[in-house]
Amino acid sequence: MMELLSRLQFAITITFHIIFPAFSIGLSTYILILELIWLKTNKNVYYKSIRFWTKILALTFGMGIISGLSMEFQIGTNWSGFSEKVGPVLGVLFALEGLSAFFIEATFLGIMLFGWHHFSKKVHLFSTFMVFIGVSLSAFWILAANSWMQTPYGVNYINGKFIVISWYGVIFNHSTIIRYIHMMLASYISTMFVVASISAIYLKRKTHLSFAKQNFKFSLFFIIFLSAMQVFIGDEVGLKVHEYQPIKTAAIEGLWDSKKGAPLELFTIFNTKEQKNTFSISIPYVASIINTHSLDGYLQGLKSVPKDQIPYVPLVFYSFRVMVSCGMFMVLYGLFGLYLFYSKKRDLFSNDLFLKVSILCAPIGFIALITGWYTAECGRQPWVVYGYLSTLDAVSRVSPLKVLEGFLIILVIYGLIFGFGYLRYLKRLVNSGPIIKPRKKLISFVLPKPKIIKIKNKEIIKCII
Repeated sequence: MMELLSRLQFAITITFHIIFPAFSIGLSTYILILELIWLKTNKNVYYKSIRFWTKILALTFGMGIISGLSMEFQIGTNWSGFSEKVGPVLGVLFALEGLSAFFIEATFLGIMLFGWHHFSKKVHLFSTFMVFIGVSLSAFWILAANSWMQTPYGVNYINGKFIVISWYGVIFNHSTIIRYIHMMLASYISTMFVVASISAIYLKRKTHLSFAKQNFKFSLFFIIFLSAMQVFIGDEVGLKVHEYQPIKTAAIEGLWDSKKGAPLELFTIFNTKEQKNTFSISIPYVASIINTHSLDGYLQGLKSVPKDQIPYVPLVFYSFRVMVSCGMFMVLYGLFGLYLFYSKKRDLFSNDLFLKVSILCAPIGFIALITGWYTAECGRQPWVVYGYLSTLDAVSRVSPLKVLEGFLIILVIYGLIFGFGYLRYLKRLVNSGPIIKPRKKLISFVLPKPKIIKIKNKEIIKCII
């Protein structure tokens, strides 16, 4: 019970938190692109776009910092075994994230947000670029830490403690780079769907049309390009999972018995107690083709390991399918938008159905991102460090009642602040639109010139205030 409650508490926290860093990564990158185009063309529509998305970035960035704080405390309170055993490895990576990434963001974010009338365009562009570097570095260190937990490398495990023998091996373990690219693309795509949704709102209202058309067009082409890239990168991630975490692959495929030429299960009703599928809709050979790129590729089954080393299969199975379904929809959305853009009618900006779908699709990228994380993290169970440290050994020995209290408090507070509160202010920003208010003139006080009085060949300045 204690382990389950601690996992649920952390799951709720990460589910809320991951949205804000991912959105911040996508927004800072998009703003950087817009600012480069603005400096090249000097068109006012790009300047308005930058100022508008910067406001949303400021709100999102602040929420990301606040929502991430409780995660750090949870590692100490609910996961003391994890901190003790893994601290010598991940403590360094988290410190590097704070020193090299967060300090960069904190230094240049202020200039990016408030330095429009105090610095030159090039200085402001540099600050925007540094914020982009900061969020990208932050994501790298976090993904390096998480990827090491998925595919541990560069360490020895002696007497229950990890001893680093190669920091290069720890940081650039077997899955870091490909999972980092996968995560960054997911952040960009999620952001572009929000951009498309907000632009579609203005197109439906027939307000801020120049802003809406430009951003809607940009978001569509980015979605097409990035979604196509994500298909290939996702395939590479799947190959890494099959190579280093075969039981996670088995859970994703709902495969109990090891076999060659395994079928792809589209829908399954599981009987986890008897370790079988009571009902399945499947396509022969496709699971082996996807995971091994071979028609008769061998997939290890869940029964090949003890029952206590099998993850909760239904959650891993269906979270993966939700993620893939969202990804397939994204590709189709992009292709249909491209068709509307190049059609004879040229009705990309006026097709009522497509605009309604675009508005409803605002959260689809984040749904795919969250379910992807569920697949990765739940599929790793019962290991917190795959093959070395179990989740049960990592959890703190505290009262389940105390964990339950914390879980309920976090659920309510996060729901109010990061759910209702964030969405309320985001809606207010959207309703106000990309309007730049004129600067308020500052009241200046001019001091009278000081009088100079000569006394015995010495000058004394007397200021009249």
